[in-house]
Amino acid sequence: MTFDSLRAATRFGTGLSPQLPPPDSVAAMLRPLRGRDETARRLPIAPYGEIRPSLVEWNVVARDWRKARGTPQEAAARTAFDKLRAAARAAAWHNFTSTLARGVIAPEGGLHERLTRFWADHFTVGSRTMRDRHLLTAYVEEAIRPHVAGRFEEMLVAVVTHPVMLAYLDQSRSVGPNSAAGRRGGGLNENLARELLELHTIGADGPYDQLDVRELAELLTGLGYNDQRGMEFRPERAEPGSETVLGVTFPNRAGFDTIREALRMLARHPATAGHLARKIAVHFVSEDPDPALVDALEAVWRDSDGDLLAVTAALLEHPAAWEAPPRKVKPPFDYVQSALRALGVPPETIMRPETGETRRLLQIPLARMGQRWEHPPGPEGWPEAAEAWITPPNLAERIDWAMRAPAALLPELPDPRAFARVAVGTDMPEPVAFAARAAESRAEAIGLVLASPAFQRR
Repeated sequence: MTFDSLRAATRFGTGLSPQLPPPDSVAAMLRPLRGRDETARRLPIAPYGEIRPSLVEWNVVARDWRKARGTPQEAAARTAFDKLRAAARAAAWHNFTSTLARGVIAPEGGLHERLTRFWADHFTVGSRTMRDRHLLTAYVEEAIRPHVAGRFEEMLVAVVTHPVMLAYLDQSRSVGPNSAAGRRGGGLNENLARELLELHTIGADGPYDQLDVRELAELLTGLGYNDQRGMEFRPERAEPGSETVLGVTFPNRAGFDTIREALRMLARHPATAGHLARKIAVHFVSEDPDPALVDALEAVWRDSDGDLLAVTAALLEHPAAWEAPPRKVKPPFDYVQSALRALGVPPETIMRPETGETRRLLQIPLARMGQRWEHPPGPEGWPEAAEAWITPPNLAERIDWAMRAPAALLPELPDPRAFARVAVGTDMPEPVAFAARAAESRAEAIGLVLASPAFQRR
């Protein structure tokens, strides 16, 4: 293996920084994963169970407003609803800017932040209503971030049984056709079962068929959530009888323990190891990864029963992870985050209250670059292919942002030549070095560095 500090910070982390040295070893990169999550401690994001307003608060205030319409209490009820909506919007903004700022201050290159983003995308969720938009980051904080260095099966259970995932994939609507509730109406919903097999575990090319999807959907009936109590199992909705999924028969004992047992089986399935080993290699290294790298990750996954810390270590210790040329294109969020890190923008600047100006600097550009914050195209998450991000309009927005945002975020821009060495590394391509020293202004020079292929690829 040829360890490279530059590649460690850019390929596997959130980029280079003028204030934080890049990691000097694989052990240094892994260190933040082994101990207390200091980045989350410094910039806290409330988990789902603690964030406000809660769904219960939202439902109460929204109900009171509906009931008050046309009565003397309407104005007061509308004021209370508007305050609640403003609180939800402020929470969503805090979650967005805190996630950005965490990547700027993350130690040892920011591997922890990249892993959290990767797994959050793997277990993609979205929001259809205003009442739960601020809960998506809270779901990541509660169900994903604590498990990125743990066992995959524990993350899988936490994610699949989380109210946000259950709402996103309509699991609470699923009713066993022969259950007590099913005999009164309703039907089976296969969304969660299908995505579990196709996306989350064994993969679209895995050894399953439509019967497996239906059997798993029947096994999952009864799993739902309550706005006040969170995840719950509803026996009256559970399909009676045994189910067989991927050749494993689960006996007739409807309950959460059976669901957990099925999820652990999926997590430990050999096809899951192969599917996710390749997905990790594609995301971090190359769209066409070295088969030896994929095989090594798959072997460690199987031998460790999905120990994600061991799999991450295997990724970082494999020569092919370092030798592949930097052809992966940073998605818009990663691009902006790494630019903020290279510029050394203070967290308090990133986390300023939401205004028209701060949205134009940080959030609106992501949508124009093709990656609207927490609005994925579907359960499959965001694309990996470079062509998805480097389109003429998306690239034009990157260049526009690079030219105008740094001066708006910093009271004084850094020396362009020093900045280029920080942002791209000391072995920067000559065109980048020339742009840094020959541009007509600091703003233009810094914009050219941030818009360069050398900065946008990893």
